[in-house]
Amino acid sequence: MKKVRILIAKPGLDGHDRGAKIIAKYLQEAGYEVVYTGLHQSPEQIVSAALQEAVDGIGISVLSGSHSYVFPEVMRLLKEKGLDDVVVFGGGTIPEDEIPELTAAGVRALFRPGTPLEECLRFIRENIG
Repeated sequence: MKKVRILIAKPGLDGHDRGAKIIAKYLQEAGYEVVYTGLHQSPEQIVSAALQEAVDGIGISVLSGSHSYVFPEVMRLLKEKGLDDVVVFGGGTIPEDEIPELTAAGVRALFRPGTPLEECLRFIRENIG
C-alpha cells in the first residue's frame, strides 16, 4: 500500500517555523511520509516540490500575513500543472473573516493557532488518506 505523502511548506519571509516543524513531526509519528521544504519558499517552489515529490497533500504555514496571496497562487499553480487532486490545507494567523475567501479558492481546511494536533490529523485522515 502506498504511503500518503504530505508536503509541509513555509512561504515568504516569515522565519517562524516551529508550528510547521511540530506538525511535520506529528504527521511522521502518525505514519505519514512528510517532506518539509524549509523556510522562505515561494508558491512556485512549493508547487515544484509537490510535483517532484509526488505528494498527496500540501500543508502551508503562514504567519506573515501573506495568506491572501500565497494560498490562491499555490492553488492556481497546482491547477496549471495538472495537480488539481492535491489537497491543500494550512495554518497560521489567518483572520477568521478571511477564511471563506481562501476556502473558495480551493484550500480545504485552515487551522488557526491553538488548534489541537488531533484535529489536523483527523482532517488529513478523512480527506487525504
